Amino acid sequence: MIIGIGVDLVDVPRFERTLARTPRLAERLFTPHEAGLPLRSLAARYAAKEALIKALGGSDGVTWTEIEIARLGEREAPRFELTGATARVVAARGIARLHLSLSHDAGLAIAYVVAESDGDGPAGADRAAESDDPAESDGPAELDDTGATRGGRG
Repeated sequence: MIIGIGVDLVDVPRFERTLARTPRLAERLFTPHEAGLPLRSLAARYAAKEALIKALGGSDGVTWTEIEIARLGEREAPRFELTGATARVVAARGIARLHLSLSHDAGLAIAYVVAESDGDGPAGADRAAESDDPAESDGPAELDDTGATRGGRG
């Protein structure tokens, strides 16, 4: 069942100006693995993080640097690697899979996120949030103990 969707569009030249005006902003938004990427890729990753927050219904408990958009190779789809409180927020909301699609062209970057549960409805998400013990939870089967998602091609 789909729990949430999110989409975000970033104007790449405007994003570049914002980063230039606020030099420490990049280290607050991106992980060390993301930091060395080309500007258009950073803009797409920023859009992905914004789209994830929209799919979650808000940013409570979410930390930007606990969201990494990983790519294992040119032929692999990008995917979320979540850690810390952000991974716990996603698990508590009953999210089992995050599907991610990114694109950039003509000075724009876009990301689309679908958050999906294994449950039949909101009750499945509520059961996942009731227990702090993953062994007692109906929670996310696709999130490992670090909060990294597996699968979820988008």
